Amino acid sequence: MSPRDEGVRVDLDDAEGWSAYATDLRRVLGAVMAATGVDGLEVGELLVSRPLPERYAGLRNGSEVNRAEAVDLVVGMAAGRGPYCRLTGAGRLRIESGWDGSVHLYVPPGAAGGLTDLGTGAAVLERRVVAPEPADEQAIVEAAADDEFWAAVRQSDGEMTLLCERWAYGSHGCRWFWVTSENAADIAGTVRPRSLLCVAVDPDLRLDPGLLDDDFTAFTSPLVPGELAHRTFPGGADDLAEVTDEGFSLMLRDSVMADRCAVVPDPDGTVRGRWEAFGDGDGDRDRDGDRGGDRDRGGDSP
Repeated sequence: MSPRDEGVRVDLDDAEGWSAYATDLRRVLGAVMAATGVDGLEVGELLVSRPLPERYAGLRNGSEVNRAEAVDLVVGMAAGRGPYCRLTGAGRLRIESGWDGSVHLYVPPGAAGGLTDLGTGAAVLERRVVAPEPADEQAIVEAAADDEFWAAVRQSDGEMTLLCERWAYGSHGCRWFWVTSENAADIAGTVRPRSLLCVAVDPDLRLDPGLLDDDFTAFTSPLVPGELAHRTFPGGADDLAEVTDEGFSLMLRDSVMADRCAVVPDPDGTVRGRWEAFGDGDGDRDRDGDRGGDRDRGGDSP
């Protein structure tokens, strides 16, 4: 589905015709969800390159949103505001944002028949038959962040154990902790189901110009046990001043976290979150502007 108005395709919600397209977009999305029998949709591939506004504070990979929330998310993506994600519902519907205000709706053939008739007014619908997606060849983290995982974290022989909880892609999609035997239980209780946890023991945190071309995370010194202030640098930085001028004096190459990773299981103990190995393509997802129309407009934009 895409805007009929060329001005909307170029200027998105700054265009005079945006309101009419947004109205039709909501109408079509509601009809498609009704036709496919989808009530709740699961959030995946969430990209958080700026802090989420309060209304989306609970959003994360693996969370479920209702129809109204899903429609709001899709309209925000089409407008170029984000946050950007993929929405899936019970194997019957998948929604992804495209470029120029367009939205891709993947439905089973049996449900697609009458949907193109919805494309009237400001919205244009084109029906296409797509082949099944190729099998994912990326390495997927299969280990569970279970009692055995946390026991190993608590019993680490190192002087410092750092843990990254990634709950979304993007520079604002993670939290960092210095874990000790005393606070491990508390941290285990705060991490979110379906998050990716990665651990590094006694990592090298020295400022190193050699890391500037890699994905890395910077921290303030001195570190203290618990949650850590940090800034991620997906794609690296131009020079050390970019790091130190913001008060950071420690650097950690993200790839060192790849050796010990696990996914937080759901309350029933089943691992349902799917994550590629830490750092595998993550920097590419983190860069702002990867999605069509992403604009830094301040206000409540994520």
